[in-house]
Amino acid sequence: MNHMLFLGFGFSAQALAWRLDPGQWRITGTSRTPEGAKSIAALGHEGVVFAELESIPASVTHIISSVPPDDDGDPVMRRFGDQLKSSKVTWVAYLSTTGVYGDHGGAWVDEDTPLAPNTERGQRRLVAEKAWAPINSHIFRLASIYGRGRNQLLSVMGGTAKRVVKPGQVFSRIHVDDIAGILLASMAQPQPGRAYNVADDEPCPPQDVVAFAAALLGKPVPPDIPFCEAQLSSMARSFYADSKRVSNARVKTELDYKFTYPNYRVGLTALREGLIV
Repeated sequence: MNHMLFLGFGFSAQALAWRLDPGQWRITGTSRTPEGAKSIAALGHEGVVFAELESIPASVTHIISSVPPDDDGDPVMRRFGDQLKSSKVTWVAYLSTTGVYGDHGGAWVDEDTPLAPNTERGQRRLVAEKAWAPINSHIFRLASIYGRGRNQLLSVMGGTAKRVVKPGQVFSRIHVDDIAGILLASMAQPQPGRAYNVADDEPCPPQDVVAFAAALLGKPVPPDIPFCEAQLSSMARSFYADSKRVSNARVKTELDYKFTYPNYRVGLTALREGLIV
């Protein structure tokens, strides 16, 4: 039986775990807290507190890490780097971010674009990517994630949606189900050491997504708020430091992946029509 170890069991990890056949896969997920480990166990998997994991179990065949880097680098590589370098795990993935590309003024980037992050978060991710490189891991650079339980339909319904407008600002997005699909496609045809952008076909200004979500729900479109006047947290404001269009050509050509949700309109419409928001 295959054994998947999820180092970090967040939104993307859960979407993939749901698609793994329990008859063929043993699933272990880590959490920072005992409560989190219990939540993983409640889903029918093995839950482990990350700090209590002494080593990578010998039975593990596949590993995905979504543990964020900290001030001292990547926590997983710091604890298990030597073991991972000598292990014979079939497939290893590190979930990074498109923030490692930095700002490109709305221009297109692909996996060959030089990495020049211009935020602290992006810089940390780049350091983490370099730490994972020696074990020939697969690097997946995720765009802004949405899906069931995390989308602009919910913010519109909750009255918290804002149409913050920064001229020239463009984001790429990805539905969490397509993240799971791309990971499965990579597992079926591994290419250790390869990096992949995980983004849909249609980058666009963030305010367009809010307007579309409001229209789907028959709600008034929130008014424009100039970026310079927006009351945003430092974290939210940092997302506007980068403007770029992220190419997904490599996952289409090398992994032969066909997107279920090629743009936000298809994704949000499916969430709305299925009443799964």
